[in-house]
Amino acid sequence: MHGSKLYEGQKLALKYFTVAIVLFGAQLLFGLFAAIQFLYPDFLFGVLDFSINRMVHINALVVWLLYAMIGAVYWLLPDEAGREVVGIKLGNLAFYVLTAAVAVVVLVYLFVQIGPGKESTIWFITEGREYIEAPRWADIGIVVVVLIFLYNVYATVMSGRRTGILAVLMADLIALAGLYLAGMFYTDNIAIDQYWWWWVVHLWVEATWEVYVAAVGGYILIKTLNANRKVVEMWLWIEVAMMFGSGILGLGHHYFWIGTPEYWWEIGALFSALEPVPLVGLFVHVLYDWGKETGKGNKITNVPAFSWLTVETFGNFLGAGVWGFMHTLPQINLYTHGTQWPAAHGHLAFFGAYVAIMISAIYLAIQGKAGLKELKMTKAGWWAISLITVGVLLMTVSLTISAYVQTMVERGMHGATWEGFFAAQNNEWFWQGICWRLVTGVMVVVGYGFLVYDLLTCTKKQPVKESEAEVAAAAA
Repeated sequence: MHGSKLYEGQKLALKYFTVAIVLFGAQLLFGLFAAIQFLYPDFLFGVLDFSINRMVHINALVVWLLYAMIGAVYWLLPDEAGREVVGIKLGNLAFYVLTAAVAVVVLVYLFVQIGPGKESTIWFITEGREYIEAPRWADIGIVVVVLIFLYNVYATVMSGRRTGILAVLMADLIALAGLYLAGMFYTDNIAIDQYWWWWVVHLWVEATWEVYVAAVGGYILIKTLNANRKVVEMWLWIEVAMMFGSGILGLGHHYFWIGTPEYWWEIGALFSALEPVPLVGLFVHVLYDWGKETGKGNKITNVPAFSWLTVETFGNFLGAGVWGFMHTLPQINLYTHGTQWPAAHGHLAFFGAYVAIMISAIYLAIQGKAGLKELKMTKAGWWAISLITVGVLLMTVSLTISAYVQTMVERGMHGATWEGFFAAQNNEWFWQGICWRLVTGVMVVVGYGFLVYDLLTCTKKQPVKESEAEVAAAAA
């Protein structure tokens, strides 16, 4: 912001955030449908089959996070660079083109759903790759939109103020854009196809996104706690170094069944566990410094944003670190691969690493839009963060219980046979875990309702300061 007015780039960020929250709701809705179908297979059968619900659930997750990530950059970019975003008209055009394309793709998913095994299906219906199942025309459109986004970022930074946060973002966004291209290779050989696909899932989603959230998290810490910029930027460069070390080598923990050399298993298992460490270090270091300075009048200027950032820091450590490492060793993954274990890890990791920090960034933007110096947490805000966070944590535990049954009964006792599969599927503990997954999913959806309500109303419910109250009383 300059003065009390928003930059045009920040107004564009608000558009991205709006669509992101809508798609977040779609992700939860279709996830709930899929969870119901696990228990009641006839639910929506022939209308919205499980495969479609699951596909929309996962793809909506990736797409809404991309919207929020682009929005967060457009929010902080003019503030950090000290000038308006270059190419803002082009940026607005790209937003509307992307949103129209997403709407068309979702409609095709819902009403066409599947196609013949021909080239036309890949181009116009779905490419059939988990997480990135957009048809080929939409793939190309996404690349064009991201190139426009990259131009806007680079042109703005090169002609404005250059900070450490922007330097890290500029380097990371090149990787974020470039690695998406790895998922556009298409081959009839399923092993080679999976090789490129895992580049996207790991080096794109699990590596460059981690650096991105560290940069945005550092910016949020500066804005909410008045954190020491030197400390923040030091940890950002540690994050970059760790990603080159742990992120790239950690890719090997996905190379299980596609014919790559076996040494990747051990290397990947070890280094992938190190990925969440720098972000925790950044948060703890900044919080320690802030604690020493609180006697000098330092306070949290945006409680919701800081609260969600706290959830992100430790949720990332638990979901990506602890739950990931639980089953990433090849000796263990031999038994857990293809069970509910990766689902348990995935839900907590995505929520902890990315969802929470994007909600944090949205609260920061809402405070800026309203022109408030402080933003307190409302009751609806507390209900939202409590229900969503506890819901995802309990969902992870529920899926872990089901995964234990599959691992022990299906794999350990019966040796991954069909007999073992059905024995695990019919086990009481497995179904209790699946039932609780649905209950916790409802918790998250209710929490989402509180979140939307709070985002729309929280700026109107802020306490009036004493000086403002005195002025109002004097005027009366």
